[in-house]
Amino acid sequence: MATIKFKLAIVLSLCLIVDLGRATDVKYCDKNADYDVKVHGVDISPYPVARGREATFSISATTDKAISGGKLVIDVSYFGWHIHSETHDLCDETSCPVSTGDFVVAHSQVLPGFTPPGTYSLKMKMYDATKKQELTCITFDFSIGFASSVADS
Repeated sequence: MATIKFKLAIVLSLCLIVDLGRATDVKYCDKNADYDVKVHGVDISPYPVARGREATFSISATTDKAISGGKLVIDVSYFGWHIHSETHDLCDETSCPVSTGDFVVAHSQVLPGFTPPGTYSLKMKMYDATKKQELTCITFDFSIGFASSVADS
């Protein structure tokens, strides 16, 4: 019985040490804006992001208004320098229409193996289907690991 408890303690300890995902602090682009979509947090898995491997960014949010569709505009900066932009259909990243209440926007992507390690800043703007109304705008930082690369696999 003592052996089983010892093994269970080791497994639980390893689970606490291994960081497979990370909830990230989120800031609104305009602290005074009353966005229709309120973001609770971002979970990044794995964390830090591994170069040349798939990473998933899951954004937990809530809305008081149904959303029929829209766009996500993503800008990435590295040490303050804008390095990448992309636009996605909101319905490709979550189930549409989005009903009132809680929902998750999840995007998975493989970063190139030559991506420099370090801390990056991401800005995401969510627009309605007409792209006339900004539903939310958030920023957060994430890290790309030093030891991760395509050569590791």
